[in-house]
Amino acid sequence: MATLVSFHAHPDDECIVAGGVMRKAFEEGHRVVLVVATRGEVGEVPDGFLDEGEELWQRRVQETHASAEILGAKRVEFLGYTDSGMMGEPRNDEPGTFWQAEVEEAAQRLAAILREEQADVLTVYDDNGGYGHPDHIQVHRVGMRAAELAGTPRVYEATSNSDEMRRGMEEAVRTGQMKPEDLPDFDDGMEFGKPEAILTARVDVTEYLPHKRAAMRAHASQISEESFFLAMPDEGFAQAFGTEWFIRAGQGPGITETDLMAGL
Repeated sequence: MATLVSFHAHPDDECIVAGGVMRKAFEEGHRVVLVVATRGEVGEVPDGFLDEGEELWQRRVQETHASAEILGAKRVEFLGYTDSGMMGEPRNDEPGTFWQAEVEEAAQRLAAILREEQADVLTVYDDNGGYGHPDHIQVHRVGMRAAELAGTPRVYEATSNSDEMRRGMEEAVRTGQMKPEDLPDFDDGMEFGKPEAILTARVDVTEYLPHKRAAMRAHASQISEESFFLAMPDEGFAQAFGTEWFIRAGQGPGITETDLMAGL
């Protein structure tokens, strides 16, 4: 049995970008640990959603534990920072936010967990945090440094296949499933995911999609039944979330791995 530690920025991130590999590792007999940098304090909920006197972060912590159980994580830890909000918001500069954390200090917190767990594999995000969110970028910086401090042998950067995303949207326009005016401008400089040429791992998690979707549903304060994630038909959900993509330094060129826990 090996140990996978999956490091994320906010509650609900885990089920979206790594829920499949977490459940897969659990099903194959490995130990899975979930670490979250913040408690997602700046999420939004409809009026009346929370109980009287209940703080949003308290609900999101409960939801994270419920999601972790579905995904097979046997331990959940929060590093104790607060949500920084989207890039460019005034909250980015507030003391205590993850974006303001000293990378070395935060990495020491995570490294302590990695050492205690004798982690074999760590998942973080790519250097742009997938789409430029400050807390996600910080997950990359802190996670990579923590792996160095703890001597964690395998580190995978969770990301998206930007080329596949573009092809899928263009096909949706061609078949009439998406209006041409809804197609994003892929040349406007916005980075979402990474080009296919630099990805090194493609994990088929189709078998675990029911767990992945159930974990999303556990985060009811952020992912409603009417959301993009839960409202799409099964076929569309499988196409969007049935593969999880990663980058591992020293691997490639091209896709050379299909299982993060192979050989462990």
